[in-house]
Amino acid sequence: MAKLASELVRNEVKEKLKRGELVVSMAVKLVRSIEIAQIASTAGFDTLYIDLEHSSFSLDTTAQICMASMAVGVTPLVRVASTDPAHIGRVLDGGAMGIIAPHVQTNADAERIVRAAKFPPYGDRSFTGSLPHLRYRTFPAADVFEAMNEATMVVIMIESSQGLESVEAIAAVEGVDMLFIGTNDLCASLGIPGQLDHPSIQDAYSRTLAACRKHGKHLGIGGLGGKPEMVSLLIERGARYFSTGTDISFLLASATAKARQMRST
Repeated sequence: MAKLASELVRNEVKEKLKRGELVVSMAVKLVRSIEIAQIASTAGFDTLYIDLEHSSFSLDTTAQICMASMAVGVTPLVRVASTDPAHIGRVLDGGAMGIIAPHVQTNADAERIVRAAKFPPYGDRSFTGSLPHLRYRTFPAADVFEAMNEATMVVIMIESSQGLESVEAIAAVEGVDMLFIGTNDLCASLGIPGQLDHPSIQDAYSRTLAACRKHGKHLGIGGLGGKPEMVSLLIERGARYFSTGTDISFLLASATAKARQMRST
């Protein structure tokens, strides 16, 4: 039973990262229907994350997209609007295979988030009798806890000067899988808004990557969709998870290009 439970909730993104493979993600903050999961799959994305921090999505909409994503082999993550344990638990119960936690400043913040996302013995997450990850099948609680704890990703955002100062301690927290630099917010916090190639940002990448290597964590990067040369350099240095842009930006860029093409004929 334990083996079957683990197979049902296998997190392909975690497996790819363990193998050192590149993981590409899209953020969802506009499309509220489950078609976005199939679009992400057809486009070739490994994962999508629903951005509850910067959208008006409901938990119900979030859960539907998560379940649709699992069905087509796209790993669903959710950037939570709040790191309150009750909110984290509901998002995960709804079908998310991991959370992206914003506004983390200290290792104590990260420890609290891990406890909210993990079942005992690693956390305090409340147990519900059925989960979409297991296709609502019933398994012994111990098997569920083991399978879900292994599959559930905890991604901590580094997007402030205080978070950057604590990056070493945050990376050391057991149960954290990835440190994810929100480049635009970090720029703003460092007093260099919009300067994505500023030396201070390069230093932030270096410090975070070093902390990840020391503590066996992965580095994720967001905000560089328009900077392919920077992405290439970061891949060479060891970053393996990239948020490439939002559904809004993809739709607008394609629509704008088509309109310009038609007007230039």
